[in-house]
Amino acid sequence: MEKYQVLIFLFIALVAPTSSNSNVFGGHCSKQDDDVDACLLKSFNNLIEHLKSGAPELDIEQSDSIVIDELSIALGGGPDGYKATFKDINASGVDDVTITNVRSDLDTYQFQLTLSIPHISTTARYRSSGILLLVRASGGGDYWGEYENVKAKVYFRGEPYERKGKTYLKLKQLKLDFSVKDIKMGVENLENSNSVLQAALNLFINTNAHELLKEMKPQLKRDLAEKMSGFLNRILEKIPYDDWIVD
Repeated sequence: MEKYQVLIFLFIALVAPTSSNSNVFGGHCSKQDDDVDACLLKSFNNLIEHLKSGAPELDIEQSDSIVIDELSIALGGGPDGYKATFKDINASGVDDVTITNVRSDLDTYQFQLTLSIPHISTTARYRSSGILLLVRASGGGDYWGEYENVKAKVYFRGEPYERKGKTYLKLKQLKLDFSVKDIKMGVENLENSNSVLQAALNLFINTNAHELLKEMKPQLKRDLAEKMSGFLNRILEKIPYDDWIVD
């Protein structure tokens, strides 16, 4: 869930500069430069620093968090399998992102970026049903999560086209993956529950934190790829490729 915010900042950073704001991008990067990836790495990180304080020219407000509408998990099958739905997921700390590596193939308009966020905090409302720890765990409450050392890789490929004498890119493919080194998470303010059940749930959640994240990951990756593809396409339609890469 936290990765969605990370990727928004990353993709804006890739294409944010306009012709009148190329200094924010940190200057153009030359396709002929043998070390063009190092140039792109520096430029993308310069942009991220600029975006942290907001970018009115792009209608981007200053924010360190993002809200994701909904995410669901299912543990076990059958009518008593445990299911939980998380809504209004707020992830903060995502603006503290650093791009640590860039690999590009400018002849084929392909980019792979590695990024890192030290810490992300999340909160959400959740509803659950089914059996967990031999106890019926239906109801709802508040969810919280602390994610340390978040790493992500993003790959995308564009296709060039001409418009009004400028070269633009249309997004053709996007893939992403992520990992989290350390996770702490839990629930509180449970409906129709007691302190014993809450303690048992929190023990189970933290003991199996990485497995729970693994259950969330396929849906999260699909949702993020779809949302970020739409977002990146809208940006690429406005910002010429010529404004950040020159021959």
